[in-house]
Amino acid sequence: MANLFSPLKIKNVELKNRIIVSPMCEYSSIDGFANDWHLVHIGSRAVGGAAMIISEAAAVSPEGRITPDDLGIWKDEHIPFLKRINEFTEMHGCIPGIQLAHAGRKASMATSWKGGNMLNNEEGGWQNVAPSAVAYSSSYKVPKEMTKDDIKKAVQDFQDAAARSVKAGFKVIELHGAHGYLINEFLSPASNFRTDEYGGSFENRIRFLLEVIESVRKVWTEENPLFLRISATEWSDNGWKEEDSIRLAQIVKTKGIDLMDCSTGGNIPGVKIELKPMYQTGLAENIKKATGIMTGAVGLINTPQEANSIIEEGKADVVLMAREFLRNPYFPLSAAHELGIDVPWPVQYERAKKKK
Repeated sequence: MANLFSPLKIKNVELKNRIIVSPMCEYSSIDGFANDWHLVHIGSRAVGGAAMIISEAAAVSPEGRITPDDLGIWKDEHIPFLKRINEFTEMHGCIPGIQLAHAGRKASMATSWKGGNMLNNEEGGWQNVAPSAVAYSSSYKVPKEMTKDDIKKAVQDFQDAAARSVKAGFKVIELHGAHGYLINEFLSPASNFRTDEYGGSFENRIRFLLEVIESVRKVWTEENPLFLRISATEWSDNGWKEEDSIRLAQIVKTKGIDLMDCSTGGNIPGVKIELKPMYQTGLAENIKKATGIMTGAVGLINTPQEANSIIEEGKADVVLMAREFLRNPYFPLSAAHELGIDVPWPVQYERAKKKK
């Protein structure tokens, strides 16, 4: 029976355990560049025993950033420092992954600790874009509705970012299709009001995502794992629902997606969500059982026992954790100790492995 520290092979990648560091925006870049903060942030969690680290959302274009402080991969100059981080990550038996993202109508915001407000052009902001010219909320500006040429450019931006990801040494790509950002905006009837082939029916609303997957797969070969993060439900009768996610999973698993990372929400403001431990895990379980696709569980998974139960009970194939890794970069090492499982520690830390 699998447990939290069972290995898992996905295409040409083998995870040493089932614990993945979930993407967490650090808002610490200038002009999209990674720097020493990212090296230490990612490196400490690689040393800490995670099987994979998916870097924070990396914007595929300048206009695709959430804030001016976002990480980016829209130009070749971004590659060298990312490669340095990835080489260190792999030295410690950890798989480097990257999340490719476009913020859509939720772009051009100030970082939360700088006010979190929508930025106008005079404040360093830019024109945001979306499937439809409908703002996320009253505190957001109205986005420009994307033309066919804009859509074509966005698809190409994802492909170009994937090609740079190869050069930077990433071993897994995750497409960010959740939390109210561009791909999610196309998927959801709550944000996509187009009347052309990219809006209306379910088949039309998933078209942009399928084009992105096809475009990325041209440069990200079939041997390389490709993940998709989705908002598996938007917690609203007017939005994307669990049954839509199951239907989507059945399609994308034939188009090159190897694992669905099952988050929720973010596209409709003000919805009621009952937050409790593992509150999203059932969605990962249902999608996995209905379609056979690999899934990842994420969301308020805080203890070794919770994480282990998800794997032991077959509810998901991997567990993605975020805030717990902010509290404890060495969570996998301490989790193994709590669960009575012996795992290797970095040789530099071995002398502290057993308390006297």
